[in-house]
Amino acid sequence: MSAFFALLAGLVFGIGLIVSGMANPAKVLAFLDLAGPWDPSLAFVMGGAILVGAVAFAVARRRTVSLLGWQIHLPTATQLDRRLVGGSLLFGIGWGIAGFCPGPALVALGMGEHKAIVFVLAMLAGMGVFEVAERSRTRA
Repeated sequence: MSAFFALLAGLVFGIGLIVSGMANPAKVLAFLDLAGPWDPSLAFVMGGAILVGAVAFAVARRRTVSLLGWQIHLPTATQLDRRLVGGSLLFGIGWGIAGFCPGPALVALGMGEHKAIVFVLAMLAGMGVFEVAERSRTRA
């Protein structure tokens, strides 16, 4: 049953990305290009997502189990460290170069976008490098 709800959530997310145009890297890059023909629509999509997320987290903080009866595990980390800042910078650089972040890249891949193939392969390679580095770090 959990796989069904995960699939449903992924479909709703993917459809939302398509409808909002966020699976189109040109639209994202137009938002990031403040000196060119700036497209503010991504700011509205982000604002809506932040609003929905804030409400969802407020509700989740008051509960111990989800509506489906599953245990709720909220993030507990509150510190900004080098790894978080470095990862955020790396994410932002990749987003600015490609116009994709992981969710929209997977949606664009499913839509047959050729640029998404390169991005997803690079993303998977980066995840592999992180796993190897993380295992080495925890063994030391």
